[in-house]
This record gives sequence, C-alpha cells and structure tokens, in this order.
Amino acid sequence: MKKSLAKKPVATESAAATIDARIRELGDWRGKTLAKVRQIIHEADPEIVEEWKWAKASSPGTPVFSHDGIVCTGEAYKSVVKMTFAKGATLKDPSGLFNSSLEGNVRRAIDIHEGDNINEAALKNLIRAAVALNLKGKSKPKSKTEPKPKQARKV
Repeated sequence: MKKSLAKKPVATESAAATIDARIRELGDWRGKTLAKVRQIIHEADPEIVEEWKWAKASSPGTPVFSHDGIVCTGEAYKSVVKMTFAKGATLKDPSGLFNSSLEGNVRRAIDIHEGDNINEAALKNLIRAAVALNLKGKSKPKSKTEPKPKQARKV
C-alpha cells in the first residue's frame, strides 16, 4: 500500500504551526507569497485567528483567517496563491484587487501569480473591511417576529 504524499496536520499541532509547516513544505515563491499574505493579514488586524479547516483524505486542508467569522483563506496551487474572501461580493474593492471568482454571489478571490506585486495598503483595507462586515453581522441581534395568530376556519 502506498503512503499518501500529502502531509496531514497532526491533531496536537496548532493551526499556526500547521500553516508554518505548509509554508515550509511549499519551499518556493508560493511559500514566500503565502507567508507575506499572512503577515499582511495580521498587520491589518492583530486579532485575526488562524485556523486549519477542511482537511480530508484528498486534501491536506486550508489555512483560514477569521475574526468573528471567516475573513479569507490562503491556498497555494501550482501556479497561484489564492486568497478567497468569504463575503467578498459584499465588499467594496476600489483598488480592483479581486481578479477571480467574480461571477459568484458571495465569495471573491485574489489570485497572486509568481512575480506579482502585492498592493499591501489596498489589501489591508480589504481585510479590515471584511472584518468590519463580520463584526457588523455579529452586532445585530436577530429580531424575533411575532407568530401570526391562527385564524378560525369557517366550517
């Protein structure tokens, strides 16, 4: 039986340690880019929580950056590092960073290719806007509507 080449995160490792390992495992421009994006995310919002989600047999999992809900993910593919914003379709993007998943109703993504320059100020603004959107959604208590009284039926 062949062993899977994909490294699975160890249950005792923290998400941060798993993300560190993923960056080291990539070992090329993608690892450097993911590390840079991670740094920018934390500079934009020091309260960001790192998570490692969706690990399964066919996938080692995905780095997730959250603050009262998912802000974005950071995935590395063969030719791109992709930042997917969970509620990106709702965010204003005056700098035009979103360049992928533009047809969706909810998410938006930024594909970063080898050699691309990252507009750090614009990315920080987008991250802060995503956090603010999450916080706004959390601050509104759900209003309970009064059930409609049952009307008597005529027989």
